[in-house]
Amino acid sequence: MSILGRVPAPTDDVDESKLHVSARKHYAAGVPAVAVAMQHGVQQMGVRRTAQTLLRLNQVGGFDCQGCAWPDPDPDHRHTAEFCENGAKAVAEEATLRRVTREFFARHSVDDLVGRTDYWLGQQGRLTEPMVKRPGSRHYEPVSYDEAFRIIGAYLNSLPSPDAATFYTSGRTSNEAAFAYQLFVRAFGTNNLPDCSNMCHESTSVALGEVIGIGKGSVHLRDFSETDLILVVGQNPGTNHPRMLSALEQAKKNGARIIAVNPLPEAGLLAFKNPQTPKGLVKGQGLTDLFLPIRGNGDLALFQWLGRAALRAGKIDREFVESQTSGFDDWARHVEALDEAEVLRATGLSRVQLDEAARMLLSAKSFITCWAMGVTQHVNAVGTIKEIVNLHLATGAIGLPGSGLCPVRGHSNVQGDRTMGIWERAPQHFLDAIRDEFGFDPPREHGHDVVDSIRAMAEGKIRFFLGMGGNFIAAAPDTAVTENALASCGMTVQVSTKLNRSHAVCGETAIILPTLGRTERDVRQGVYDQFVTVEDSMSEVHASRGRLAPPAPGVRSEVQIVSGIAAATLAGREDATGTIDWSAFAEDYSVIRDHISRVVPGCEDYDAKVRRPGGFQLPHPPRDTRTFDTPSGKAQFGVVPLQVLELQPGQLLLQTMRSHDQYNTTIYGLEDRYRGIHSGRRVVFLSAADAKERGFADGDVVDLIGVWDDDVERIAPAFRVVVYDIARGCAAAYYPETNPLVPLDSTAEASNTPTSKGVVVTLRASTTDPTTAERADIRDVAAEFGDLDADKRAPETTHLS
Repeated sequence: MSILGRVPAPTDDVDESKLHVSARKHYAAGVPAVAVAMQHGVQQMGVRRTAQTLLRLNQVGGFDCQGCAWPDPDPDHRHTAEFCENGAKAVAEEATLRRVTREFFARHSVDDLVGRTDYWLGQQGRLTEPMVKRPGSRHYEPVSYDEAFRIIGAYLNSLPSPDAATFYTSGRTSNEAAFAYQLFVRAFGTNNLPDCSNMCHESTSVALGEVIGIGKGSVHLRDFSETDLILVVGQNPGTNHPRMLSALEQAKKNGARIIAVNPLPEAGLLAFKNPQTPKGLVKGQGLTDLFLPIRGNGDLALFQWLGRAALRAGKIDREFVESQTSGFDDWARHVEALDEAEVLRATGLSRVQLDEAARMLLSAKSFITCWAMGVTQHVNAVGTIKEIVNLHLATGAIGLPGSGLCPVRGHSNVQGDRTMGIWERAPQHFLDAIRDEFGFDPPREHGHDVVDSIRAMAEGKIRFFLGMGGNFIAAAPDTAVTENALASCGMTVQVSTKLNRSHAVCGETAIILPTLGRTERDVRQGVYDQFVTVEDSMSEVHASRGRLAPPAPGVRSEVQIVSGIAAATLAGREDATGTIDWSAFAEDYSVIRDHISRVVPGCEDYDAKVRRPGGFQLPHPPRDTRTFDTPSGKAQFGVVPLQVLELQPGQLLLQTMRSHDQYNTTIYGLEDRYRGIHSGRRVVFLSAADAKERGFADGDVVDLIGVWDDDVERIAPAFRVVVYDIARGCAAAYYPETNPLVPLDSTAEASNTPTSKGVVVTLRASTTDPTTAERADIRDVAAEFGDLDADKRAPETTHLS
C-alpha cells in the first residue's frame, strides 16, 4: 500500500464556530510541546520519516531549520534533538507526503483558489511541477522549467526598463541562491530587491548601521551564559524563537536576572520546562524576574528613563564614552530633562515598576538587550533602537563578555540574504566589488523596497513580480491594496515549495516554479550532493545539507531556478552580463562560494570555512574590537525626541502577532494553547477594563475598524473578544487576518517598515457570522478574477475598500 494512502486528508476551510477559549498557560514547552511536535510530524510525514528527518535538524552534516534564526550551540554541545516544537512543525510542513499535482490544478481554478484560506492551501501539500496560467485562462497548466524560463526571459526583455520589474526574497533563501539572485537582478539592470527584512528588522538595520556602523547584533551565544541581566523587549520567544528559551534557562542557572517588556504576558517569558531533561520537564525554570506590561510604543520612554537612571547613578563608562563615542553630552542633557509624567503616560507603567527596572540595571555588571517586532514595527522604531544603543554605549555594555545588542531575527536566513546583497540600497563598496568580479557596472540608483514596490505596481510602473519564496500577499500590509497591485502585473512568478495566496492572486500571466526544500537532497549528475549555507542572528555561517528525496522527479533547487531564469534573460547580451557562467553556478555551488569569497566582506576563503563543523562567524567590529565603522570612526549617541502615542476616546492600539500554531505566514493549525485559543483564529485580546468601557464582554463578536487619515474604510469583520491580561489601551490579534488594517502609508520613519505593532483601531458590534467571516474576507477581491462557484459565495457583508 502506498504511504500516501495512510496520510490523513487535508483540513478544509476554517469553521470559526468551533473556536473555544481556555485559561492561558504560565510556562512554555514541556510534555505538550513534545507531543504536538510528534503529532505534526507523524500526520504529515509518517513515523519513520519523522524520526529520520528531525534527528538531522540543526545537526552538523544535517540541515538548518526553516524557522527562526536563533544560533546553534557549538557542535560539541548540541543535543540529539536540537529542535523546538515549531521547528518540528516547519519540517513537517516541508517534508509532508501530501502532493499538489497537475490534476489538482485541473480541478481548481484560480477563482476557486482565491476563495480558500492560506491554511487550506498550505495543507494540500508540496508542489511537484512548474505550472503556468496564461493570459485569459482561469487555470494553471503544466509547463517545463526550460519553457517557463523562456517565457520569463522574454517578458523581462520586453519591459520598457529593468526598473519595471521587482524581485522579492523570503528569508528562507540560502546564501548561494541569494547571491546568484541579486547578481542576476543587477545584471538585468535594477536594484529593485525588496525582501522580508523590509517588513521586520529593517528598522534595526537602519538604526544600528547609523550608530555603530553595522546593522547586526553584537553578541555571541556564549554571552547569555556570562551575563548578569537580560532585557527581552517586544519579543515572544516561546512561540517565535523557542530555542532561545534554552539560552535563557542557562543564563538563569548561572545567576542572571531577566526583565521582560511586553504589552501582554507570554508563556515563554514566564517559565520554561525543558523537554531535553527529566528535571526540566517536571520542575521547569522560572525565567522573568520583572515583567513590565508596557503600553504599546512605550519602549522609547522606558529606555530614556533607564538612561537617565544610569546617568544619575554614575553608571557611565567614561573612558569608553570619551575614546569611542561622540554625541554623549547632547544625549545626557536630553535625558536629564526627561518629563516623568510623559514617561508614565507613554509606558503605562507605575513609578515603582520603572524604579525596579532601573535598580536591576544599575546592579548588573553586564547586560544584553534583545528585541524583535514589538520594537521594530512602530513609527518611531528607528529612534527607539537608537535609544537602546544609547544605554549600552553610555554604560560601555557592548563588545564585552555578557554585554551587547541582540536583535533576534525572525526567519532562518533573512540576515544572510542581506549579507549576500539582497538589498535595494546596497552600499557602493559592495557594488564596486560586483563590478570588479564580474566585469559590469551594476546600477547605482537605489531600488524599491516592499512598500514602494507595492505602490509602483499599483501605479502601473512595475509590471513584473518575482517572489523567491514566501507568501508576499499574506506578509505585506494593506491586503486589498497589495492584492490589487499584484493582480495588475503583466506577469507574476512564484518560486515555492507549497501553495499560498500569492499563487491565487496573480498577474495576467502567472508561473509557479516548485523548488527543493532544506530537508531535501540536491544531487548533480547523480554523483555528488550539493549543500548550501545560511547565517543566523549572531552572524554565524554554516552549511545545510538535506537528505530526503525531492518531492517529485525533476524538482529543481533555488540556485538552479535562478540560474535558469538568468541564462534565459541575459543570453545574447554582448556586454559582460551575457558572459556570466550560469550553468557553472547551477552545477556546483562551490563556484558561487568562490565568487562570494571575493565580493562579500568577511567571507574570504568562504568555501573552506563553511565546510568546517559549525562553520564560522563573520567579523563584527563593535563586538570583536569595540571599534565602529562610521564616518567619524566612533559610535554615535542619538538625541531622540520622546513621542507619546495619543489615542482618541474609544481608540485602541492594535498589535498584529502570530499564533503558536503559525510561523510567519504559514499556518500549521488552529491551536494557540499558550494563550488558550483553540480551533480558530479570529480573536481579539482586550483588557477587561477596555472591553467593559466599550460595552463588550468576553465572547462578544466585534468588527475591527482601522483609523487612518485617508478615504479608505479598513474593516476586519467578526473577531471574538477574549478578555486577557493585556496593557490598557492595547489590543492584539493574529495576522494575516489583521493585515488589511495596516495602511500602506503607515511606516516607520527612516526604515519604511510597516507599523504592524502600532495600528489604531476602534471596535463595533459585528453583524457578520463568524463562521463565514474569513471566507468573506478572502473573497473580497474575487471580482478581479471572475465569479465564484455559486455554492461557495460568501454572504453579503462589509468588505474592505
